[in-house]
Amino acid sequence: MFTLTESAAVKVRSLIEAEGAGSMRLRVAVRPGGCSGFSYEMYFDGDVNPDDAVLEIHGAPVVIDAASSQLLDSATLEYRDGLTDAGFKMSNPAANRTCGCGQSFS
Repeated sequence: MFTLTESAAVKVRSLIEAEGAGSMRLRVAVRPGGCSGFSYEMYFDGDVNPDDAVLEIHGAPVVIDAASSQLLDSATLEYRDGLTDAGFKMSNPAANRTCGCGQSFS
């Protein structure tokens, strides 16, 4: 099951609130590309397709398409706030290999 850490959920909720877009959800997807074969994609989306998984994790609304959900089944999205290594980071135990930038995997 895909999950968010509590700090990631807090950040997602605050970004949605700051945009004044209460009907938006964080869409997390996996797309072909990147130097290792697949790359993660995240953006706010107001549309939900019939085959999307619709989740609420620590109060943060998340949507994942059916194809991506298989590749994100055991993944965790975290958020770090600090002077170095700040931002969202995906931890995916199903990834066999990742690239140096951490944005793509296979």
